[in-house]
Amino acid sequence: MLRNVQILKEFTNYLQKHDEVLMELEKATKRIKKLEIVYKEFELQRVCYLPLNTFLLKPIHRIIYYKLILGRLCKHYPADHRDYTDCKNALKEIADMTSQLQNSLIRLENFQKLIELQHDLLGADNLIAPGREFIREGCLYKLTKKGLQQRMFFLFSDTLLYTSKGVTGTNQFKIRGHLPLHGMLVEESENEWSVPHCFTIYSAQKTVVVAASTRLQMEKWLEDLNMAIEMAKKTVEKSGMFLENSLSNRSNRSSDEVSLEQESEEDIHSSRSSLDRQSHHRANTTIHVCWYRNTSVSMTDHSVAVENQLSGYLLRKFKNSNGWQKLWVVFTNFCLFFYKTHQDDYPLASLPLIGYIINMPTEEDGIQKDYVFKLQFKSHVYFFRAESKYTFERWVEVIKRATSSPGRSNILTTKDEKERNIN
Repeated sequence: MLRNVQILKEFTNYLQKHDEVLMELEKATKRIKKLEIVYKEFELQRVCYLPLNTFLLKPIHRIIYYKLILGRLCKHYPADHRDYTDCKNALKEIADMTSQLQNSLIRLENFQKLIELQHDLLGADNLIAPGREFIREGCLYKLTKKGLQQRMFFLFSDTLLYTSKGVTGTNQFKIRGHLPLHGMLVEESENEWSVPHCFTIYSAQKTVVVAASTRLQMEKWLEDLNMAIEMAKKTVEKSGMFLENSLSNRSNRSSDEVSLEQESEEDIHSSRSSLDRQSHHRANTTIHVCWYRNTSVSMTDHSVAVENQLSGYLLRKFKNSNGWQKLWVVFTNFCLFFYKTHQDDYPLASLPLIGYIINMPTEEDGIQKDYVFKLQFKSHVYFFRAESKYTFERWVEVIKRATSSPGRSNILTTKDEKERNIN
C-alpha cells in the first residue's frame, strides 16, 4: 500500500495541469464539429450517467478518497498492529499530495461547474471568464407583475444571473437578467412586502425582490451574497459586464424601482414542464433538481460532496411495497445510482438526494429489521437496509454530510478541525 502511494506521487505534476486539459477539450469541442458530435453522442449513452467532464475529475477525487480511507484505517488499527506504521506513513504521503493538489482541485471544480452551466444556460456563451468563481445556484421566487414567479438564480464572484425555464427541446434555462455585484446591497424585506423569507437586492441597474422557500434558504443566500459583494469590492476586474450583449435589451431602471418583469404565456407553460421531459440534459443535474425541489446548492456543498462518496450493496424498499430489492448503490454528486450488480456498466435508475432528509424508521413505518435508514422528501419515502452495523453507519454518515448543506462559516471551521486531526 505504501509503495503504491509513493508511485502515485509521480502523477502529481500531471494532475496539477488537469484544468489545462479540460480547457483544451472545451475549446476543441467548439472548434471541431465532429468532436462536438462525438462528445454529445457519448453523453447520451446510458453508461455516461454524469456529464463527461465530471468523470474527468475522478482521478483527483480518487486521491482524496484514498486519504479518507487511510485516515479511517489509522483510527481502526491499534498502534502495535503490523500495518499501523505503513498505514500512517501512507497517510502522510497522500496528505502531502492532496495538499499540493488543493488549488488545482478548486480550479478544476470551478471550471467544470462553469462548463456545465454554460451548456445549461441559453445566452451565456462566455460564462468562463478569468477570475470568475461559481458560488451558489438555486430556486428563488421573483416579484413580477403577475406576483411571485419561480426563477433560477446563479451567483458568481462578479455577477448574479436569473433565469426562467426555457422552451427548447433541451429544457435549458433562459437568462432573463444579470446584476453586477459591484455596488450591490441586499437586505431582508419580509415586513415591507408581507412575504415570508423575502429579501431585496439593490443593484446599480435595478432593484429585485425575491423570496426563498424557507428561512434557512434565505439565510444561505444572504450569507453568500454579502460575501460575494465584499469580494467584488476588493477586485479591480469588471468582468461582470461580459454578459451585457448576450442578454435581451432592457431599459435600465432607477435603483429604487422594483423589477416587475412580464411573464409570457410561453414561459408560464414551460415552467410547468416535468422532470420526465429532459432529453440531453439529465434530470439529476443540480440545476434541474434545485428547480423542482425549490432549493439551492453552493460550491461549498459540491466540495463537501466530493469527500462523501460511497458504493456498496443495499436492500431497497418503497413505502407501499412489502419486499426488499438488493441493489449495488453508488452515491456521488448528491445522487444515488442503482445497479443490479457491481459489474453492470450503467445504472437502472437514480435518485437525486438534494432536499431529502435521512432518518431512522419510526414505529408507524412498521420496519422490523436492523440497520435500516429512511430517506424522505415530502411524500416520497424510501427505506434502505445495510448488511452490517458498520456499513449502516457509513451510509448514514456519508449521506448526512453530503446533503446537510451547512453554511459557509460552518464548513470552514470543520475543514480546519480536519486538518488539525491529520497533522
